[in-house]
Amino acid sequence: MTETEARIARRVRITGKVQGVWFRAWTVEQATELGLDGWVRNRLDGSVEALVSGPPVQVETFIERCHGGSPASRVDRVVVEDTPGIVAAGFTQKPTV
Repeated sequence: MTETEARIARRVRITGKVQGVWFRAWTVEQATELGLDGWVRNRLDGSVEALVSGPPVQVETFIERCHGGSPASRVDRVVVEDTPGIVAAGFTQKPTV
C-alpha cells in the first residue's frame, strides 16, 4: 500500500455548544466533501462524537474543521484518539448515546 492509499481512523470528541446547532449535519457535509467514511452522533453529556476514516491529509483537514465547527456552534475542545478498525463506506449520523 502506498502512502497515498494509506487510510487512518480517528475518534473525535467535540465539546462546547455543539448540540442543537446543526453540528452533526455540518459534520456529515464536511466528511462527505473530503471523501471520508465514518459516523457522527450526539452524546448524552452534551458532546458530539465522530469516527472518521480515510487518507491522512483529509482526516487531518476534517479535524481542523471541527475546531471551527458549524456556523452556529461554539467549540471549546476537540479531543482526538487513534482508533483501529474498519469503517463502513459513507458517512452517517447515528442515534444519541
